[in-house]
Parts: sequence; structure tokens; C-alpha cells
Amino acid sequence: MSYRETEVKLLVKDLQAIEKRLQESGAQLKKARVYERNLRFDSVDGSFVKQGLVLRLRQDNRIRLTYKSAGEVVGDGMISRFEAEVEVSDFDTMRVILERLGYVPAMVYEKYRTTYTLNGAEIVLDEMPYGNFVEIEGAADAIRTLIPQLGLEDKPRFTASYARLFDRVRRYLKLDMQDLTFENFQGIEVPIEAFNA
Repeated sequence: MSYRETEVKLLVKDLQAIEKRLQESGAQLKKARVYERNLRFDSVDGSFVKQGLVLRLRQDNRIRLTYKSAGEVVGDGMISRFEAEVEVSDFDTMRVILERLGYVPAMVYEKYRTTYTLNGAEIVLDEMPYGNFVEIEGAADAIRTLIPQLGLEDKPRFTASYARLFDRVRRYLKLDMQDLTFENFQGIEVPIEAFNA
């Protein structure tokens, strides 16, 4: 099993248009639109965020614990890093275990995700509280091929995580909130400049 992920994250306005292109290209629907609740943990001194490490507990129609190392930018807006993930049976109990080990909840973030596969890559359509994104994960060559095939060449690319983008948005808009939730962003327009702040 490979513990390496390579991906690109693109900001888009119209996810329906991308979904239509995926279907026209013969992409297979791997997972229909599902709500995700994510809880990121950190060390007490906040060193995980500073080092770019991720310890995340995720719940959609499954519950998973994920560790990611700091990423390495590999060109064309792609990032590659170590990722290991395991399915667990109980979100609340896993949270208690992590807290008893000394980790602290750092932030909650929500999204709706639809997952497709095409040409050996996974393409996810993410509806985030602050905007819509397409993530393509797979071999670098497959990602490079899929970007123009899906009409994404001119879309802004980000190597930063959703949490780091949230930090930029908070800073730019002077928002005083800890969690990236739909409720927190209700009625807030996020300009593209905020993601580069």
C-alpha cells in the first residue's frame, strides 16, 4: 500500500459544470454527495499547524482517523505528502482517546463532497463554507492530463490545506471564528483575493 498522496486543489465557481464534464468524460461516481464533519487535532503548543502536520478525525458515512505529513510542492500547483488513514467505529470514543493522549481539538470544518474516478485519478467536488473546490488526486501525469480535460486550466490552484486557506480568509476578512462551518459563513461573501492573503 502506498502512503503517498499527490493532489491539486482548484477554486471553481460552478461545480455543476465540472460534474457535467466528468460525466461526459465517462467518470465513475464513487461516492454521491455527502456531508462531512472534520475535527483537526493539534499538540498543546500548536506545533502540528506550525509544521504543516495534520491529525484529523472525519465523519461522513464512515469514520476515519488520518495523519498527514507536511507537504512538498512538486510543480504545477500540486503537492505530495505522506498520508495514512484508518477507519474507526466511533467518532466520540476516538475523540476521547486522542484527548487522553494529550491532543487538543484545534478546529472543526465542514463540507459536502462528491467523489468521482477517471483515468486512475480521484476527483472530488468540495462545497466548502467559503467556496467551491475541485481536488484531483493521483499520479502527477494523470492530474496534468485531467486539468485541461475538465476545463480547469485557468482556475486558481492552491497547495495550502483547507485549514490554511481558512486562516488566510479569516485574516483578510478580519473574522473572529475558530471553526470553518456553514453556519459561521452564512451571509459572508469571500473574494478570491482572500485565499491569497
